[in-house]
Amino acid sequence: MQIELTDRQRRLLREVVEAHVATGKPVGSKRLVEGSGLSLSPSTVRSELATLEALGYLTHPYTSAGRVPTERGYRLHAEGELDRQGARPESFPVVLAGARSEVEDALRATTDALSQVTRLLALVSAPPLETATVRHVEVLRLQPQVVMVVVITSAGGVNKATFTFDEPVDAGLVEWARAYLGEQVAGLQLGMSALRQRLDDPRLASRERAFLQVLRPAFTEGDRREEQRLFVGGAATLLGEVRADELEACHRLLEALEERATMLGLLGAPREPRRLFVRVGRELEPALHDIAVVGATYGLVHRTLGAVSLFGPVRMDYATAIRSVRSAAHELSRFVEEVYADN
Repeated sequence: MQIELTDRQRRLLREVVEAHVATGKPVGSKRLVEGSGLSLSPSTVRSELATLEALGYLTHPYTSAGRVPTERGYRLHAEGELDRQGARPESFPVVLAGARSEVEDALRATTDALSQVTRLLALVSAPPLETATVRHVEVLRLQPQVVMVVVITSAGGVNKATFTFDEPVDAGLVEWARAYLGEQVAGLQLGMSALRQRLDDPRLASRERAFLQVLRPAFTEGDRREEQRLFVGGAATLLGEVRADELEACHRLLEALEERATMLGLLGAPREPRRLFVRVGRELEPALHDIAVVGATYGLVHRTLGAVSLFGPVRMDYATAIRSVRSAAHELSRFVEEVYADN
C-alpha cells in the first residue's frame, strides 16, 4: 500500500531533486530551510526528510551527508512535473516551415534543436513506412530486360526497386506504366488497400496487369528499414555534460543506441496521440537502470506517427525536458498534419 505524501513532503522532495540536479551533490537540511521558501524549523525539515527516506524517495550516500533522490523519488518528481504542465505547450525554437514539406527534414531539425536546448540525447522516431503517401513515381528501362521503379513518399523517402525480366521489355509498356502509376497511385498511402487495388485493377488488359504485378513489391515492400528510422542528436554533448559517475551509464545508453530495435522498444508501443510519458531507471531495461527517458508522441489527431524523446541520467532536469518534448511534439504534429493533408 502506497502512502500518500503531504503537500509539504512533496514540496521538500521537489526541492531536493532540483537542488541535486543543479549541483550533483547531496542536499542538506540547512540548504532546504534557507532555500525552500517554507517556514519550517531545521528539526521539522530533518524529520520530513527522514520520513521521505523511510518511504524510499530519498537516500544518503554516507552517514553525515545530505539526501539524494532515489529512482522512486525521481519518478514521483517527474509525475509532478507532468501534472504541472499548462493547457498549451510553450513555443519551441525550431522553424519547420523551412523543411520544404519533407518530414525527414523536419525530424532532423527537431532532433538537433532538442539536443541543443536540453544538452541531452534527443531521439525522434519517423512515421512507419505504410503511413506515408506516394508523391511521385518513375518507371525507367535501364536495360532492355531491366526496369527500375522509383517511389518518392510524403515522408521524403526515396524507395528504389529493380526488376529483371526474361525477355526484353517493351518501351511503350514502360511508358504506359509510368503514366498510369503517376495518375492512379500518387496521393495514396502505401498501406492502403486502394493502392493494392490500383495495381490489380481487373479492367486493365492482362499484359498490363501482369506487368504491374511484377512491379508491385516497389510499393508493398519498399525499404522496410524506414519503419524503424530514428533521428539522433546530442550524443557528444551528453557525454560532455554529465558527471564522472554518470559516464558509464551514458556509455551503456550509447551502446544500446547502436541497436535500433532496442531503442524503439524503450520508447514502447504507439500510445495515444500527443501524450507525454516518462520512464525512469528500471522501468527501462536492467542495463539502463541509471537512465531516464522523457517523451511525447506526435502525429495526426487520431493517429500516432512517432515519438519525440530525450534520454539522459536519472539526474536530469525533468521540468525542462518535459516542456521541451511537449513543445517539439506539438510543432511536429502541426507540421505533419499539413504535409499529410497535402498528400
